[in-house]
Amino acid sequence: MNLQTTPEIEIIEEAETELEPLYRVIIHNDDVTPMDFVVNVLTSIFFLSQPDAIEVMFTAHYSGAAYVQTLPKSEAEKRIGKAHFAAGLEGYPLHFSMERE
Repeated sequence: MNLQTTPEIEIIEEAETELEPLYRVIIHNDDVTPMDFVVNVLTSIFFLSQPDAIEVMFTAHYSGAAYVQTLPKSEAEKRIGKAHFAAGLEGYPLHFSMERE
C-alpha cells in the first residue's frame, strides 16, 4: 500500500507596501552657472541623455525654470542634494526644487 500525502500549502499574502509620493524636480535659471556645468549635472546626477539635458538647460535659461524629472521623494531629495553640493564646490548658485506630483 502506497500512501502519499499532499504537502500542506500555505498561502502568504504580501503586505501592501505604501509607495513613496512622487515629486517633480525643477531646475531654476541663474546668471552665473555655466551651461556646460548644468548639462554635466543633469547627465551625471539626474541621468538625462545629453540631448535631453541640453533641452532642459535651455528651457530653464529662457523660461526661468524647467521640469527635470519625477522621482520618489527620497530619491529627489538625494539627487537635489548631490547637485547642490556639486554646484557649491564650484561656487555656483545652481538651484533645484521639488514639488509634489
